[in-house]
Amino acid sequence: MNQTSYHLNPTSPERLGQSPSVKAKLRCDRWALLACVLLTQFLGCGVLRPAPIVRQRNNLPPNLIADGEPMIERGQKRPIIDAFGWVWGIPSKILLWNRHVESHSISQNTELLIQDYLIENDLTEVKVRLNQYRPLDDWRRLTRNKSVAWPWRYTFGAVATLGETVIPGRLFGGDHYNPYTATIHLYSDVPAIAYHEGAHAKDFSNREYPGTYAALYMIPVVPLWHERTATNDVLAYVRDSNNPALQREAAHVLYPAYGTYVGNAAGTLLPTASTPLYLASVIAGHVAARREIP
Repeated sequence: MNQTSYHLNPTSPERLGQSPSVKAKLRCDRWALLACVLLTQFLGCGVLRPAPIVRQRNNLPPNLIADGEPMIERGQKRPIIDAFGWVWGIPSKILLWNRHVESHSISQNTELLIQDYLIENDLTEVKVRLNQYRPLDDWRRLTRNKSVAWPWRYTFGAVATLGETVIPGRLFGGDHYNPYTATIHLYSDVPAIAYHEGAHAKDFSNREYPGTYAALYMIPVVPLWHERTATNDVLAYVRDSNNPALQREAAHVLYPAYGTYVGNAAGTLLPTASTPLYLASVIAGHVAARREIP
């Protein structure tokens, strides 16, 4: 005769005589507690503060950009494609509360500012694509970027570059730095975002094992470290620029942008509350930025 044993969790509602409604309340309390911990860390413990990346090395190989090849390239005007990209980027515009996010039209001013940042930080082998789709060139850069060990380049790097190829940012946006090709892809006319991607390039070029550092980004919660490092470098850079407008923009855009990563991390830990935690983190970023620089 088969017997089935039922074991009660010592802290379960059944053991404690609690109703399902009490159990649901306990779950909500746990969510609220985690949200408070994350948002307190975000707002009050100096997670985001001006802190430049201290350069110890520059691991980018000298042949990534050929003689006579421009460091910065622009995509040709494609009104229909760019209009689609602008509309697709509306949620990002709302989240960061900036109409220039994923505008798919980069001003000369933003181009000059990111150029100055890269030159000042000796990152002249980094390619910058302003609203440009050039997948064949990116695949060539993937093979030439010997700063990243080939096992990383031809696995994680190939997947990342394939993603850029089949889901083009020219349509779907997504400002980012690809460490496997050492390429910045920009679709937003926001200098703070351009600086942020440049700071990622600076961070990766400063690592002894950039491929491993890039692969770690795929682990949930770990991106908080990468994003914090890049954001703090930008905050230090604009502070030293003595440009109040740039300082305000950096805080008002990068704080809620960092909040998206805090929200993603919180949602990974508590999937059932991922959406409210994500939105709360973004809102906390806006509040923190306006407390810092009204």
